[in-house]
Amino acid sequence: MKSKAKLKDKSWAMALPLYIFTVVFVLIPLIYILVLSFLQRDVLWGVTNEFTVSNYTRIFDPVYLKTFADSLRMAFSTTVITTLIGYPFGYFMAKLAPRKRALVMLLVVVPFWTNALVRIYGWMILLRTNGVLNHFLLAIGAVSEPLKILYTYGAVLVGMVYSLLPFMILPVYNSVEKLDWSLVEASRDLGASSVQAFFTVTLKLTLPGVLSGFVLVFVPSIGLFFISDLLGGGKIMLVGNLIKNQLLQARDWPFGAALSVVMMAMTLFIIWLYRKITHSNDLEGFF
Repeated sequence: MKSKAKLKDKSWAMALPLYIFTVVFVLIPLIYILVLSFLQRDVLWGVTNEFTVSNYTRIFDPVYLKTFADSLRMAFSTTVITTLIGYPFGYFMAKLAPRKRALVMLLVVVPFWTNALVRIYGWMILLRTNGVLNHFLLAIGAVSEPLKILYTYGAVLVGMVYSLLPFMILPVYNSVEKLDWSLVEASRDLGASSVQAFFTVTLKLTLPGVLSGFVLVFVPSIGLFFISDLLGGGKIMLVGNLIKNQLLQARDWPFGAALSVVMMAMTLFIIWLYRKITHSNDLEGFF
């Protein structure tokens, strides 16, 4: 009994730094943002200690609702494209020989070693009017004049997909690598075609990895304001851009905090939905 008590005390002491870090850097900032969202903006600077819900009612203004709708549309488009690219990539990467698999994995991970802003500036060089892409299209005769690609919705979408694609590839790869291929072979032995075996066995068993990729791609794409700023030229307004503008330009901290709280609520809802789906009878209800 004494040894168990000592072990419990020791484990609690080892976890104490994690608890302190969570309280100081997560819980307290969240409480601060929540309290700030119910205060009023001062006329000149800062905030006043007057309780109000006007910061939340302002979000229902058509202008701000459109920003949320545009953000969700961008997030949905990014998630769909990354899934269409990332699932086949992760699937076939998991089936490569170990040496080739390690090489491909390195190519997927290497971009994380470079600053994200530097990589997005690289896309600006590629997509601008006198950039590499337009020079190539003119050289092969595909277009007669340079295309306006930069500072468009398409350019922002390209940047989002490029930045978040690894977050879809890696969960899919992890699910496919752990797949019990004997189940696929059994379905083939029972008369299923390769396509039927894929949709009834492979896809179903790897769906948790796909859903993890959904969350890892969908949630960040709502708030990656620097991609929209650089590749969209400020023309594409997402929720992340709106929060940044309220905090840094308009200096309306309570409204920016209210927007942040709503964004966090959306994130928690997506995570709750993901957990509910993945824990519901092995995803039977999903099909």
